[in-house]
Amino acid sequence: MESSSAAQSVVETWSAEATSLAGAFRVVARHHPDDIAVKDEENVLGYRELDDLSDRIAARLRARGAVDGQLVGVVIDRSVSTPAALLGVLKAGCAYVPLDPAYPESRLRHAVGDCALEIVVGDPKTVDQCGLGALRVVDPGAGHDGGAPPAGEIEADASAYVIYTSGSTGLPKGCVVSHGNVLALLRHTLPLFDVGPADRWTLFHSACFDFSVWELWGALLTGATAVCVPAETARAPEEFLDLLERERVTVLSQVPSAFRALCRMAGAAAPDLSLRYVVFGGESLDLDLVGEFVRHTAPRPPVMVNMYGITETTVHSTIRFLTGQDLDGKGTAPVGRPLPHVVISLRDRDMRPVPAGEAGEMYIAGEGVAKGYLNRPELTAERFLTLDTDDGPRRFYRTGDLGRETESGELEYLGRNDQQVKVRGFRIEPGEIETALRDHPTVRDAAVIAHDSAQGATLLACVVLRDGEPGRPAEAALRRHLATRLPAHMVPRRFAFLDDLPLTLSGKLDRNALLGLAGAGRNGRP
Repeated sequence: MESSSAAQSVVETWSAEATSLAGAFRVVARHHPDDIAVKDEENVLGYRELDDLSDRIAARLRARGAVDGQLVGVVIDRSVSTPAALLGVLKAGCAYVPLDPAYPESRLRHAVGDCALEIVVGDPKTVDQCGLGALRVVDPGAGHDGGAPPAGEIEADASAYVIYTSGSTGLPKGCVVSHGNVLALLRHTLPLFDVGPADRWTLFHSACFDFSVWELWGALLTGATAVCVPAETARAPEEFLDLLERERVTVLSQVPSAFRALCRMAGAAAPDLSLRYVVFGGESLDLDLVGEFVRHTAPRPPVMVNMYGITETTVHSTIRFLTGQDLDGKGTAPVGRPLPHVVISLRDRDMRPVPAGEAGEMYIAGEGVAKGYLNRPELTAERFLTLDTDDGPRRFYRTGDLGRETESGELEYLGRNDQQVKVRGFRIEPGEIETALRDHPTVRDAAVIAHDSAQGATLLACVVLRDGEPGRPAEAALRRHLATRLPAHMVPRRFAFLDDLPLTLSGKLDRNALLGLAGAGRNGRP
């Protein structure tokens, strides 16, 4: 898709003047002072107002002792206060660490200790309820009680935020991302979309999930409006669909697991939506799901965009604008081509490039590759590697994700290289079984896990049936269906029939919760 003049114009304006997110925002605010920047259920802030409020927060942070490069916690909510706080932290020359009150207190305390946080921005009552009252607290809604924030521009390699992701050791690890990482994403990606100041983006995801970086800064650095979605609304498809219609949202970002329920509701409600783009990321995307939503929103369906990326490479690394031909197919959507600022190399277990058409682990280089893991030098060295290329040595992030280059030169995502399971001596990729289950007409969604049982490692299929379909009687039909597509060792021994698949707070499939079902033996045979 060609670059759009609206996005290109705004991006070129701040690119010429700014090296930081805070600096880029100031440029946009100067050109769009009276346009709406962010809104929630009760409050609206224009660009000038958001600029002024974040300046006051930055000044209060400096008055409370914050210094350049310091990590500052932000206890987030789904209101205009959170974007103001994040921007205020950056204007103070600091990096923000989002802390979600919905997370367990032990996880919040781990982040506080790991980052050595001394200051937190947030509602004092909420901060105290999170068990963080011992920190110095800056209330984003309080008045101005200090001097002016620093006036100088922040360097591109300065840290912008630390987001915690799951760790293989059981402890989350903090990924450090720079201003330059985020600006590179926006500079090279936004002009691929026909977006501009007239658009309205949902701020759907928690700031603890990096999809929110794309949602918030994509809106603010094109002069658009970011619409905060309340947590309760995000979990209620009927209410969320109403919000999309009422707020005339034009740009929506979704993880496929969460989008399924919205798609089902759209089919029942026939809404009058203003959506122009739906951007997917975070998980494999089934083409039949996309096609179903396009049919529900005809005759003015949005452009459906599939993207792949991870926190360590700054949200997005590939893009594919799905075509009508794509939507006539089945299976999972291709993740497309690398974004202009990204290089992806497919390599084998010995880190050698694989021949064209063969599967390999994705290694990502370019301006999006993050600084590394906070206080984890050994893990950083293990995952962020300098490798030889035809153009000389380059720094790559080793993703652990498998991909294959198609004949058209695009990438096909094949799942995680560490999600393989071994059952009865066979190595099995659960995604292959999940795809086969979803191809059955009675199945809306499915997830497959391996768990320990008296018989050793056993496969459990967790299935969500379409409305009106029977529960347990479907098991025999699904077994027959799988037997026509998969070898016997890949047919799950147990089935659990659920109303919906459990999701994490960031909207991804909660495999730990599925393991809990396996242990409880819910709806499955022992």
